[in-house]
Amino acid sequence: MSKPAPTPTADLSNAVLLREDREGIVILTLNRPEARNALSEEMISAITDELDAIAKDRFVRVVIFKGNGPAFCAGHDLKQMTMHRSESDRGRAYFIGLFEHCARMIQRIVTLPQPVIGCVHSVATATGCQMVASFDLVVASEAACFATPGVQIGLFCSSPMVSLSRKISNAHAMEMLLTGEMISARRAYEIGLVNRVVPIGREYDEALELAHAIASKSSYVQKIGKEAFYRQRDMNLADAYQYGARVMADNMMARDAEEGIGAFIEKRDPKWEDR
Repeated sequence: MSKPAPTPTADLSNAVLLREDREGIVILTLNRPEARNALSEEMISAITDELDAIAKDRFVRVVIFKGNGPAFCAGHDLKQMTMHRSESDRGRAYFIGLFEHCARMIQRIVTLPQPVIGCVHSVATATGCQMVASFDLVVASEAACFATPGVQIGLFCSSPMVSLSRKISNAHAMEMLLTGEMISARRAYEIGLVNRVVPIGREYDEALELAHAIASKSSYVQKIGKEAFYRQRDMNLADAYQYGARVMADNMMARDAEEGIGAFIEKRDPKWEDR
């Protein structure tokens, strides 16, 4: 008899971030649908805290981010930010603290040992687009669209720029940043912002299939690979190859590398122990 399907993430919760665990995969759902999942201080803290906990959990193999409601994420909560304009410094200290707080959250996505998949069903703008550019992999619905629209309200998307410029070419990043115009999921795929574009309503199933494919591999080896990928990216070519060679040699000493190579030679399925 097959096991019953896991209970879907509840929509009735008042939490700004929902978590569901299923077979080593954690699904984190942005849950401010009435605010188009705008990133409030509370949500930024909730995401950061949850990722910190996941990083220490050896049973978690993959993380999926998705959003409830009409948008994946519309960026920062501008109403919350505007409330601080009345302070003596017109909110400058608050803005610095907020953007630094958000930057730590974004960096935690990148430094998380486990692979992170974005499941984008609709609009991802400003910091929402920054999150998309920071995920390791992204599955987008045909209805999804992306923008860094800060120039349209007099606020250049300088923080999203950091992630975007590391994900896609400079020419494509500058076009998005300077025009603020929305791009379609298909265009996002063409420029390398997303990995897969699927029919509307299929994005979550596709993200789960991708997560299961990743989770079937050695999580220890996946962690080695993810860290190495981001570390070598900003090195010069010679240093990157030297670093990559050292990482591969260290990886060869892992039990799962020995097992995987042995299984390949012996034409059998490997038995991972995640070490």
